[in-house]
Amino acid sequence: MVFNSYAKLNLYLEVLRKRKDNYHDIKTVFERIDLSDKIILKPRPDKLIKIISKNSSVPKDNSNLCYLSAKLLQDSLHIRRGLDIKIIKRIPVGAGLGGGSSNAAVVLLGLNKLWKLNLSQSKLVKLAKRIGCDVPFFIYNTPFAQARERGDRVRPLEALKNARLWHILVVPKIKVSTPLIYKKWDTCSGLTRPFFTPQSCKKNKKAGLTKQGYDVKILNSALRKNDLSLLGRVLFNSLERITTILYPEVRRIKEKLGYSGVKAILMSGSGPAVFGIVSSRKEAVSLSKQLKAEERSWRVFVTRTV
Repeated sequence: MVFNSYAKLNLYLEVLRKRKDNYHDIKTVFERIDLSDKIILKPRPDKLIKIISKNSSVPKDNSNLCYLSAKLLQDSLHIRRGLDIKIIKRIPVGAGLGGGSSNAAVVLLGLNKLWKLNLSQSKLVKLAKRIGCDVPFFIYNTPFAQARERGDRVRPLEALKNARLWHILVVPKIKVSTPLIYKKWDTCSGLTRPFFTPQSCKKNKKAGLTKQGYDVKILNSALRKNDLSLLGRVLFNSLERITTILYPEVRRIKEKLGYSGVKAILMSGSGPAVFGIVSSRKEAVSLSKQLKAEERSWRVFVTRTV
């Protein structure tokens, strides 16, 4: 069985507080985009779970989220069947696009069909929460959703089910440490969005990034109206300022997109992927060609809501 495994963008990401379990409570708006991996599930005659991928960045051991999904189903439902999981990667690994989480969700959904488990969506969501915070979103067949708590309490945004956006998506060839970004946020919570420097964190341990005039309701309204001008003012990511300070290449991508005329620009997740919302596929393709010619070290994608 062959499945598409779609990436996500965070159109809004507000980090609220650190939890006692060392995760963070967040408020976010997810968008599913058509940049995708392929997941191929093939039954095995034994009980083994084997990960197959030509991409060296994909773990082949039991740390792989796809492995964890299959193993969780095996153990919780006492299944004695094994399988090969082939992952054909197109979503950049560790870029803030949720590729691994999407792959894990697709394995849960796919094995529900392959193994004829007849698990309900709510049961699959409960299992997804045990795999990772972003995994539950991909269980829902929805282009947009709002999420709270660790990002795993998901509510599809039904009013936006017909909304579609075109994006120019840029991923530099750098690795951003998500734990490091959240650790910096923990030591820098309290500063307003435009004001963050490493020095200010040292002076004020309650420093950080809080939203100032940004609102999910306004964002949803801008999406319904396809108002790019308003979207440019309400996209928000609590982690963006920290990442751009620690990884200047992310800042350079934002500046380059801005100079190219893109009005709505944001980093996804903890980075380093940066996306711009544009008015049409034609505009995205034109900008993609320009960026690929000028910045050969960047991976550039034209993508849209799916």
